[in-house]
Amino acid sequence: MANSRILVVDDSETLRRQVRGALEAAGLAVAEAAEGVEALWRVRSEAPFDLILCDIYMPAMGGLDFVREVRKLPAYVSTPIIVLTSDASRERRAEGKAAGATAWLLKPPHMPALIISIQAALFRVSVAPPPDSDER
Repeated sequence: MANSRILVVDDSETLRRQVRGALEAAGLAVAEAAEGVEALWRVRSEAPFDLILCDIYMPAMGGLDFVREVRKLPAYVSTPIIVLTSDASRERRAEGKAAGATAWLLKPPHMPALIISIQAALFRVSVAPPPDSDER
């Protein structure tokens, strides 16, 4: 996980600063974008990111449109994209999955859980809860 490059896309500077602090403390390299158009430019012009963390409600280009555009790029077909949003609706989650989002987390983020989700996505492991002992 060390040296992994993470792109944080959110129109809230406060949230970006909080997430950056937590991710850098975990040994991750962090780049930021304030909305989808800027993020898409960064994705297209910089060395590939190992994971993208993005909001869905942003000016200029929303997060789901951004995810759809990123998934069209060969270098990002399988890159984990975690949506971090305040929208908990099933419909929006389904739309995110169809767009290519890897995971859906709710704001405000609990930083230890966010770090675990990022680690799991980077290592491509499931963080589903263990099966109930009654199901054996």
